[in-house]
Amino acid sequence: MTQEIEKIGAVGFDRYTEIVTELRKLVETIGQAQFAVGDYALEIEPMRAFRQPEPSEEMFTVRDSLLRLAEDIGLSYSVVKNCRWAASKWPKDRRFGEVSFTIHRILGRIEDEEERFAVVRTPPEGKARWSVDDAKRRVGWRVDNPVTPEEKVSAIHELARDEAVAATVTSDFLRRPSVVSQVTPQDRIRAAEELVRDDQVAAAVVPDVLRRPSVVSQVTPEQRTRVVEELTRDDQVAAKVTAGLLRRPDVAFRAMSDDRARHEVNHAQVERGRQAREDFERTSPIAPAVKRIDRTVEFLDLVTACHAFVAACGRAVPGLRDRQLSDDEKAIIHENIARSRATLDWVETAVDTGKVDVDGELARLLQGE
Repeated sequence: MTQEIEKIGAVGFDRYTEIVTELRKLVETIGQAQFAVGDYALEIEPMRAFRQPEPSEEMFTVRDSLLRLAEDIGLSYSVVKNCRWAASKWPKDRRFGEVSFTIHRILGRIEDEEERFAVVRTPPEGKARWSVDDAKRRVGWRVDNPVTPEEKVSAIHELARDEAVAATVTSDFLRRPSVVSQVTPQDRIRAAEELVRDDQVAAAVVPDVLRRPSVVSQVTPEQRTRVVEELTRDDQVAAKVTAGLLRRPDVAFRAMSDDRARHEVNHAQVERGRQAREDFERTSPIAPAVKRIDRTVEFLDLVTACHAFVAACGRAVPGLRDRQLSDDEKAIIHENIARSRATLDWVETAVDTGKVDVDGELARLLQGE
């Protein structure tokens, strides 16, 4: 390694080694000084369990005492507090001179004392000394120089806490196909749901997605039905779609198999005819003449019906000559004669009075009851 690296920064490797040796001595000295600050702070304010202060205790709280000490020696409160805490975790006979105060403070987070005292003298495998990042890894902290994918992910999350930063980073990542291809389907679904929360965005995306047959083919019939129902809430859209669907024989046949649907279609046809007739009678200048023709047609229909009845009877009755009908046959003929007589009475009343209402008895006769 010495031969491969000629210079580090502006100095040669030999000089760099000398500087490191000197600085390690200074770091050790600094660490001793920091532990000394902690020891003295502990003497002033020993570590204690959380409890209500006794009336006889000093009026100063722990913070007040440490804050006064920090001001008197020219250090910040946080430095004094951290030194005191580290000193409480590392008794004097357990401190290791070759390890910096900073690393001692980080490894102080190991709860088990015996494990903590053993770890500080055992660098990570393949390392001659502890580094700050190694100590942070040991206690599960975020490192300053991430190496593993997990550490890099953690660092990115930390840097992207700000929503604006996260939005920018996410947009950049999603432009990289190799990145998107590694995202699980579930995560893609969640991301898509978040991205289309805005109604305008969703409205722009959905039509494009529905144009992809490979996507539509994976949608269940129930989901397709719900989508169509949502898309056809507007009556004009629904009418246009329905007209198009009913032009497909199979669809029309299945739709008309539904009694309610068939009833609604028939009702719509009757209603449409009624509205068209009313509109014609209200707006067309030739409506009165047509109305007269309609009445003439009704007259002709009625005369034709009577003529057809008389003609049919004229052909059928002579055939009864010398023929004896059975009782059942006579009963049927008499029943139909009664229906015919009632119908003729109804026609006569309608012609004379203009009333075409059918009473209950006549209605039953006409229905064959």
